[in-house]
Amino acid sequence: MATAREALDGAGHRFRPMAAEDVAAVVRLEHSVYPFPWSEQIFRDCLRVGYDCWVVESASGVDGYGIMSMGAGECHILNLCVAPPLRRHGVGRSLLRMLLFRARRAGMLHAFLEVRPSNAAAMALYESMGFERIGLRRGYYQAHGGREDAIVYRKALDWLPAGEP
Repeated sequence: MATAREALDGAGHRFRPMAAEDVAAVVRLEHSVYPFPWSEQIFRDCLRVGYDCWVVESASGVDGYGIMSMGAGECHILNLCVAPPLRRHGVGRSLLRMLLFRARRAGMLHAFLEVRPSNAAAMALYESMGFERIGLRRGYYQAHGGREDAIVYRKALDWLPAGEP
């Protein structure tokens, strides 16, 4: 069975823990994808406080990343991003699955995340992986012309085996 550090697919993508040296590449990807991106300092703070931060890389560099916090039996997927050319090729799904397995192995029982209602592709991914809509956070995200709500999702992790994805 492949471990988190081995190839994801035939294209040579692999997971590895994010390092401080990755932040510049992560920020470039974040800024290329999101209209209201996280700052470099936010990523550095996530590393500093010990969040579970991972990158997806290939020979061309960082192609995606995921950031998760864990505590009190819950994990929170804070940011999950894959470069547009790699979307709909299973990279995001593999990255999310790996984060969920890490959370389960650490004893977390539930996973939570928020997503913009305008992000249909992300909602489809999360729902296909068993996340359920449990609420709405009004005005959660910055948006052009104001604020956008966030849909809150939850997934029970008790069914997941404790081994590698």
